[in-house]
Amino acid sequence: MCAFAGLQQLMMSSVKVECAVKDSALIGEGPVWEEFEQTLLFVDIAGHKIHRWSPATNHVQSMETGHMVGFAVPRTSGGYVAGVGRSIVAVDWATQSIRPMVEVDEDKPNNRLNDGKVDVTGRLLAGTMGMEERPAVVQRKQGSLFALTSDLTVTKHFDQVDISNGLDWSLDHRTFFYIDSLSLTVDAFDYDTSTGHMDNRRVVYYMEEGEGLPDGMTVDANGRLWVACYNGGQVINIDPTTGVRLQTISLPVMKTTSCCFGGPDYADLYVTSASLDLDQSERTQQPLAGSTFRITGLGVKGRPSNPFSG
Repeated sequence: MCAFAGLQQLMMSSVKVECAVKDSALIGEGPVWEEFEQTLLFVDIAGHKIHRWSPATNHVQSMETGHMVGFAVPRTSGGYVAGVGRSIVAVDWATQSIRPMVEVDEDKPNNRLNDGKVDVTGRLLAGTMGMEERPAVVQRKQGSLFALTSDLTVTKHFDQVDISNGLDWSLDHRTFFYIDSLSLTVDAFDYDTSTGHMDNRRVVYYMEEGEGLPDGMTVDANGRLWVACYNGGQVINIDPTTGVRLQTISLPVMKTTSCCFGGPDYADLYVTSASLDLDQSERTQQPLAGSTFRITGLGVKGRPSNPFSG
């Protein structure tokens, strides 16, 4: 027992948290590592911007979206696909232009798209949520989870969602992990990649008191989950087969929002955060709120993201 504790402490001592992109967002979200460009793509939801940051040059390129933007992901035909308002749009980075593709939740004008991610076949999954009536207060059960295929067919998987958030898949792509933040759980579904069908919903992790709200999520090369904890100031590592929290990484900000692995060998964990609605005292205590962080020394690697096939 003592030897294991000593090993765990040694592993933790090698972990380093550093600020990569300082004060970059009101609500930073949806980090995606772009392998070819060796850049980090992420969005600022409330700032209405898509950002690209190069670790090599420490330069940030940005693009205005004109509305709240929940996610942006690369697409095989070039550029990106993003969730802007209730529209899934095509983004041409070179011309800084946006072209609408499809709209969701047409009967709910006060909704917006939040997190989105692409499966191994190139299918986009993205969820919606009700707009905040006032800071940090969301219209409950207004959201849904949708899928978009390359021919722009939209499928609604389920509704009654509070805040549609983290998504990812198991290593064999047969399990889909999903977070509805206010449920305080990380859920799993059986997933059919050929059809996109999902069923057998179950809980794989219950958030503990003080951990915050589960937000964005990524799966590492060992099949374990890394979940950013909003208002928890941390990222937690979970074994989905046992429901056990394996590791906790604290950050110098409370509103940690999402995470992804990146870097040349996917050994760095990038974590976004938010600064919106912090009062003056909180801003003084958290001067790096809204920044994007890089965590090194975890001893685990991630996997490349999938581009949208359209």
